[in-house]
Amino acid sequence: MIKNLFKICFIGIALILPVKADQIQAFDFTDEELKTLKVRKVRGADNKTIYTIGNNENGNYLIAKANNAASGLGKEIKINLNLTPIINITWKVERNLDGIKENTKKGHDFAGRVFVIKKTGATPLSNRAVNYVFSSNNSVGKNWPSPYTKKSIDNVLSTTKEHMNEWVTVKANVKKDFKKLHDLDVNEIDGIAIMTDTDNSNMTAITYYQNIYFSAE
Repeated sequence: MIKNLFKICFIGIALILPVKADQIQAFDFTDEELKTLKVRKVRGADNKTIYTIGNNENGNYLIAKANNAASGLGKEIKINLNLTPIINITWKVERNLDGIKENTKKGHDFAGRVFVIKKTGATPLSNRAVNYVFSSNNSVGKNWPSPYTKKSIDNVLSTTKEHMNEWVTVKANVKKDFKKLHDLDVNEIDGIAIMTDTDNSNMTAITYYQNIYFSAE
């Protein structure tokens, strides 16, 4: 099964945001927004990940439930990494994927993923991506190329070995990560996507995403 068509190329609805803002929200996580985003199933997956909206004292969040499934949500979004290079993610994994080898094709599933995408050529297959993941089996700071394409790099920001069924907020410098992981000097990204997938492991994962935004620091 080839996932790179989604992982690198999935861009839904065009959205150009002000380049002078020092904080840019990536998703609103409202029912209205969810209706405008296309849910795209990964080719070869048996089922679609189910996405719904919930809320708590900190606002709205996205609930992702994948049962032997793989599909995601994405949008085109222009982010000036010279002004707002830091991605901030608040997320929680309620049910993880314990025991899989995430850097292999048979185990390349994650309870939580947030992709940032840079167009680097004339075709979608030439695009590069950094895949920020909530790992079930690896440690924070680990990274490796996707077993499906070296143009997408998995980078562990959270792990259920430390945070299981509890909210955690993480951040990463996207500009520095593109340089470190792809050896690219990137001034702007072109898209962002979310995916919870279990199609390789045939397992079930439940994850919550909240307050994903870009900031100066």
